[in-house]
Amino acid sequence: MNSAISIAIFIFSYILIATEKVNKTIVAMVGGTLVVALRLVPFEDAMKAVDFNVIFLLVGMMLCVKVIARTGFFEWIAITVAKMADGDPVRITLLLLTVTAVLSAFLDNVTTIILIVPVSVLIFQLLNCAPGPLIIMEAIVSNIGGTATLIGDPPNIVIGSQVHLSFNDFLMHLGPVVVIIMLATLSAVYLLIRNRYHIPVNIQHRVTGAVPRLAIVDPVNMRKSLIILAFIFLGFILQEVTHVEPGVVALLGGMIMLLVCRAHTEETLMHVEWGVIFFFIGMFMMISALEHNGVIESIGRQIIGWSGNNLLVLCLLILWGGGFLSAILDNIPFVITMVPLVRLFAHHFAESAGIPAEAARVSIAEPLFWSLALGACLGGNGTLIGASANIIMSRIGEKNNIPIRFRTFLAYGVPFTVLALVISSVYIYLRYFLWAG
Repeated sequence: MNSAISIAIFIFSYILIATEKVNKTIVAMVGGTLVVALRLVPFEDAMKAVDFNVIFLLVGMMLCVKVIARTGFFEWIAITVAKMADGDPVRITLLLLTVTAVLSAFLDNVTTIILIVPVSVLIFQLLNCAPGPLIIMEAIVSNIGGTATLIGDPPNIVIGSQVHLSFNDFLMHLGPVVVIIMLATLSAVYLLIRNRYHIPVNIQHRVTGAVPRLAIVDPVNMRKSLIILAFIFLGFILQEVTHVEPGVVALLGGMIMLLVCRAHTEETLMHVEWGVIFFFIGMFMMISALEHNGVIESIGRQIIGWSGNNLLVLCLLILWGGGFLSAILDNIPFVITMVPLVRLFAHHFAESAGIPAEAARVSIAEPLFWSLALGACLGGNGTLIGASANIIMSRIGEKNNIPIRFRTFLAYGVPFTVLALVISSVYIYLRYFLWAG
């Protein structure tokens, strides 16, 4: 009975989240508190299920980005890139897409879009070019770039924290395939736009005559905040030596940045996406009820049956299934739901093969989780609602009289998503099965 009620609450909540008829934070928190109120999971177990490493990491990085953004640093980057390209729209496009992907890997993709898209719109409007295709591609490459690191995309933050994968693990395992996907994406973009623009020299001068340093409004705090950010990343990289969780490093760094840069604390804290934070908390609580009542285990065994007990098939099933579902649903609740399932898959295959726990982590668990990360992060590019970065890009476009329709995004998103998933499939097979064996 408890299992059926837990499933009903979860499915109903998921439908409301997917349709966006009700604020997803409210839905998640009502669902999370309801499973506790109905005693579907003990209060203590529900609280233990809330991953504060994820919460601290999100809050800490949001604080850091807000402080840095106020200095004009990101506007300086965008204007410098446009100037380096000599006002050529094709080169500006390729450079801005590259910068977007890199920033998304080391900040997060939503924040990158908020910072880069408005400046990109301004640059293209100065050149009398339509910014629509550029900002769509910026959303797409932000999701690609964010796939490369622990902090680049919320699904990776969840996977890394729940499975104890470090910043270096993500960089070493997902970094190479993301670089390949980005090169393929940039090549495709170049072929599509190489003959599209013909801009007179006098129009190009509107950009080449810009002075990037004028964009920096607070050079002192910019230097201070970037130094602190560098130490935060050093903390991420040295996690295996220090054994300090990334969430603690990020939150400590964020608070030090507030103190050193003398930011308005209350105002800065108000700009933290608290709705996102409580959304995570609610989802963790609902999943804890499913785990407590054996629902996760039942679903996991069914999926293992579909794979025919073949690890490669299961990896590809997670990759492509995750890609498809993340295109039509929010990839954050999907990943929170899938992590305990994938953990169950790993245990099953290790037990069947009689492999010790540590060896099973490398040869079985990690390929499954890298498949989940790639499918969830890259699949978000499939539709306009597949990733938060896409939705934010669309809203910024609307504010600038650049409407991005669902079918317009689909025309860009589907081909690039399929390309990315095909490359990921080959990568998983070569790295974790052919070369590993």
